[in-house]
Amino acid sequence: MALDMTKWTAPSHGSPRGVTILGSTGSVGQSTVDLIARDPASYRVEALVAGSAVELLAEQARRLKARLAVVADPARFHALKEALAGTSIEVAAGPDAVIEAASRPAEWVMAAIVGFVGLAPTLAAARRGAMVALANKEAVVCAGRLLFEAIEGSGGKLLPVDSEHNAIFQVFEPQQRHAVDRLILTASGGPFRNWSLADMAEATPEQALAHPNWDMGAKISIDSATLMNKGLELIEAHLLFGLPEEQVEIVVHPQSVIHSMVAYRDGSVLAQLGTADMRVPITHALGWPARIDGPAARLDFAQLSALTFERPDSGRFPALRLAREALVIGGFAPVVLNAANEAAVAAFLARRIGFLDIARTVEDVMAGWSGLANPVETLDQVKAADLEARRRAEEICKGKELSN
Repeated sequence: MALDMTKWTAPSHGSPRGVTILGSTGSVGQSTVDLIARDPASYRVEALVAGSAVELLAEQARRLKARLAVVADPARFHALKEALAGTSIEVAAGPDAVIEAASRPAEWVMAAIVGFVGLAPTLAAARRGAMVALANKEAVVCAGRLLFEAIEGSGGKLLPVDSEHNAIFQVFEPQQRHAVDRLILTASGGPFRNWSLADMAEATPEQALAHPNWDMGAKISIDSATLMNKGLELIEAHLLFGLPEEQVEIVVHPQSVIHSMVAYRDGSVLAQLGTADMRVPITHALGWPARIDGPAARLDFAQLSALTFERPDSGRFPALRLAREALVIGGFAPVVLNAANEAAVAAFLARRIGFLDIARTVEDVMAGWSGLANPVETLDQVKAADLEARRRAEEICKGKELSN
């Protein structure tokens, strides 16, 4: 099931636009806050949600005059309440409060909570008919059908914010889906693009976090280093735009200038270009359907070096193969892939396993899972599979600790 974008009509964009930011203290969230703070008269901030970064959350809430500030960690409630003492800003904490924040009346919701934990609040925003700016790819990968049904049923909109999917969204013609030859997702190649397997086996978290082009959070940076992020984006592109797996191509483009392309059957290839600044796709989503001013640096084509492309090496980066296998299998496979990867990435960041063990752990969990292709019917099934896959991945990581 893909989103039917052919039925989308441009909503009236009154001023100020009501916004909520789920994950305001993360990389994408901070970029969104920056954009809103540059034009505060155009926005009314309903709610800001963070995981545990109380000090930054409180500063953002004061700066944007948010109506509600929520910290997901219940233990941080009193710290947030104290940080916002003397203001009229409501304060809440805990998972239920995060869902409540997503359910409050805001026309536009940035869904930027990283990982599976972002699924439930994203669904809550979708179910009430919000315009959901989606920066959480795991929500689509793990429960795309449920999310799309919520969007379609409520009359909401889903605006891709990942730079690759936002790029496709900008040049994809929904009425001409039949005329699309392929989608081309670009990947920077990450920090280990030219590393040997032997060197990658010794890679440290610091080296894996040092992305050559983008400034991202820890989990996404590690996914970029393994190319699992591109695997998840492959699944997301298939689900968002309704094209089969074999029509979604991945190419390595180290300069990160072309963010993705759509190739049509007449031989035309439409590409979206921009600087490696997440404020570009966020600005597009924040203003949609209008084009609004954005602060990102403009491309100077006279100063650009050559734009190069190469095929990804699935031998050194098996995450791409695993993601394609999960997409072809369907059912619970993407859920298991994502959960095992999140657990393995956490173990690597904690220095419990090696860099190459991340993909190996994911492969082991998938190989030992019976019923991967069984259809996903409910959110409870997704949650149960996620928990079990994490448990199995954790057991596998424990077994690998002695050799690292």
